[in-house]
Amino acid sequence: MATNFRQCSSLIHIFLIVLSLLDVFVHCKTLKRDVKALNEIKASLGWRVVYAWVGDDPCGDGDLPPWSGVTCSTVSGGDYRVVTELEVYAVSIVGPFPIAVTNLVDLTRLDLHNNKLTGPIPSQVGRLKHLKILNLRWNKLQDAIPPEIGELKQLTHLYLSFNNFKGEIPKELANLPELRYLQLHENRLTGRIPPELGTLQNLRYLDVGNNHLVGTIRELIRIEGCFPALRNLYLNNNYFTGGVPAQLANLANLEILYLSHNKMSGIVPSGLAHIPRLTYLYLDHNQFSGRIPDAFYKHPFLKEMYIEGNSFRPGVKPIGAHKVLELSDSEFLF
Repeated sequence: MATNFRQCSSLIHIFLIVLSLLDVFVHCKTLKRDVKALNEIKASLGWRVVYAWVGDDPCGDGDLPPWSGVTCSTVSGGDYRVVTELEVYAVSIVGPFPIAVTNLVDLTRLDLHNNKLTGPIPSQVGRLKHLKILNLRWNKLQDAIPPEIGELKQLTHLYLSFNNFKGEIPKELANLPELRYLQLHENRLTGRIPPELGTLQNLRYLDVGNNHLVGTIRELIRIEGCFPALRNLYLNNNYFTGGVPAQLANLANLEILYLSHNKMSGIVPSGLAHIPRLTYLYLDHNQFSGRIPDAFYKHPFLKEMYIEGNSFRPGVKPIGAHKVLELSDSEFLF
């Protein structure tokens, strides 16, 4: 009888603990800093299209659900909630990048892509130390890419394509040890790609196509052991010169190499055909000459090789069906 009583008492005790935890979760408040920041954004003219943001608490309050696109988490101890994700895309938000967003210092994901944001990314973006994904592509952002992005040490995905950024690619991006995907295509970037990017041990995808970049591949890969994880390299539609160095074959994980529409010249080295999983090779519309080594035609994985618009010897043949690779296709190749 005493044993049953103790068991019953223990169950009641556990039940009360669970209830108290649920009560904390339901009734804990959102950190005032985050409430203030998101209400500032909500009040701005360009964000009135976010009609689903009802109430004052972005994490939800009582019968009101969290605001659309806002994800919150309860901090350790369960006393309050913070905003950890903000995803508001393809809703025609207009106006400058909202500086108030940079007060949401617990963000891990910020996705504002496919809107009509203008002006620069503020330097205060460096406050977002927990950010892993920053997606601002398909906007009208401009000016230089702020070097403060290099302070976001947990960043894995950086999408800034299809904007109007100008100036050079900041070498501070090489300070992002977790970076895997870097998309900067369709901007107005100038200068050379910082070779320091080659030290990024986890970088799999680098797209700087359709800019005004100059330099040579030899300069880009000059650091020994560079780009160890790189699979996709897009340098197309720029002003790169020089040849394809034999050392490019050291990028053993390369699958897509897109060099179309540059001013590159010389012969295509046979070593390139020994990259084990090279699948797509775009050499078209440059000034390459000579012949294509036979090893390319025997490569077990090479599906497409575009060569038109060069000065190759007569009889040199492409590989594949020659489907035109649209810019939008590159969005889905990682």
